[in-house]
Amino acid sequence: MASTESSRLETITVNRIVTGPVRRVMLALVWPVLAEQFLNTLVGLVDTYLAGNLPEASRVAATGAVGLAAYVGWLVTMLFALVGTGATALIARSYGAGERPTGNHIANQAVMLVLLMGAGASVALYAAAPVFASWLHMEGITLQMTVRYLRIDAWGYLIWSISQVGAASLRGAGDMRTSLKVLSIVNILNVIASPALVHGWGPAPLLGVDGIVVGTLIARICGGLLMLLILLRGRFGIRLRPGLLRPHWGPIRRITRIGIPAAADGTILWGGHFLFLMIVGFIGTGGAADVNPALAAHIVVVRILAFTYLPASAFATACATMIGQALGAGDPARARRCGHEGVVQCGLLTAGVGLGFLLFATPLCGLLNKDPQVIALAAPVLMLAGAFQPLLSTNIVYIGSLRGAGDTIFPMIFSIVGLVCIRVPGGYLLGVALHHGLFGAWCAVCADIVVRTTLSFTRFTRGRWTALRI
Repeated sequence: MASTESSRLETITVNRIVTGPVRRVMLALVWPVLAEQFLNTLVGLVDTYLAGNLPEASRVAATGAVGLAAYVGWLVTMLFALVGTGATALIARSYGAGERPTGNHIANQAVMLVLLMGAGASVALYAAAPVFASWLHMEGITLQMTVRYLRIDAWGYLIWSISQVGAASLRGAGDMRTSLKVLSIVNILNVIASPALVHGWGPAPLLGVDGIVVGTLIARICGGLLMLLILLRGRFGIRLRPGLLRPHWGPIRRITRIGIPAAADGTILWGGHFLFLMIVGFIGTGGAADVNPALAAHIVVVRILAFTYLPASAFATACATMIGQALGAGDPARARRCGHEGVVQCGLLTAGVGLGFLLFATPLCGLLNKDPQVIALAAPVLMLAGAFQPLLSTNIVYIGSLRGAGDTIFPMIFSIVGLVCIRVPGGYLLGVALHHGLFGAWCAVCADIVVRTTLSFTRFTRGRWTALRI
């Protein structure tokens, strides 16, 4: 009886996504995702804080190591999007059309695919750690610290992949809260384990910088195992079954047809950001060989700007679920309303966040790093970026909306235009060639944001994505 009632309540929830008032349903879906995104960012924020508050001799180098690890982790997440984006879009369509068994089959195939990817990523990143560090011109203590940090971090991606794609599958089904609960546990473990291992509190060994990544690794492994347990028990009609985990080429082709452009888009996006990071490495080469305050300042700014990415990603995720289910139910007009509503709500929220960056740039940067030179470089950049946060959130929400409909090719093209044609060459020209430093390089970032927002707005408002068959 309890199981029947649970299934009935889940069905009502899914139906409300398709039939309920757009604004009310969106807010109900957004808040758990927003909380989840905040908790996800908090892991990196805690790590950056711990690195920036180490003894003076190691804090700049440690911040560089933590920052590079974040970029590498982002690359892996983008590759997992090959599976996650396809799974969300297809499961949402299936649930919107009332075909839950099809959605569960897609989820099982997605988990099988991402496990293979996670194993490959762990091995590849362990081997490539020195290469990533060398690309940023790291030397001496920074090089040694970073390679060790990346290699420890690499072993967590196998199990963490289950958490990522499991969450994507459940979101497609309309369940935004399970992954929030999992990340809450991950953050509690990280906040306890990482400082304890850094400083040797209680029975924990004194690991220094290595304690940051070991604590994060422990937390993420526990989170992945918890998500695996949830999927084995079943939630919102999504349940792992041995027979459905064997490769079935029909669902795999559908997942990859959507996911490959999304993964390519993510890889291009990551590549552009990493090339920009290399440009920042050039900017800082005038100082000591083994420390780079410009790189540390860039990492500080990126970590703070995550508080804009949080609501934008949350609204993009909610829009993807609502649009996918609306299209599955045969209601393209509702799908359009969902995207525009997400942009309006998120734009108002991120405008307030951006204003906070403008007003409190210096103290915010000082919270994450105590080095005066790092703060002096980071604060003006944070003020500049704060003015462009509403535009950035608009782009993120529209791109997420297009992906929810299965339209992943055009976002990839927009990334090529913005990053390859504007951000990277503009960053080098302004930051290095014309000697305007980190602030000049970030002017190119803002130009990229303007162009990509214009392109995504145009694509969404024309509405051709509503006719896509996936």
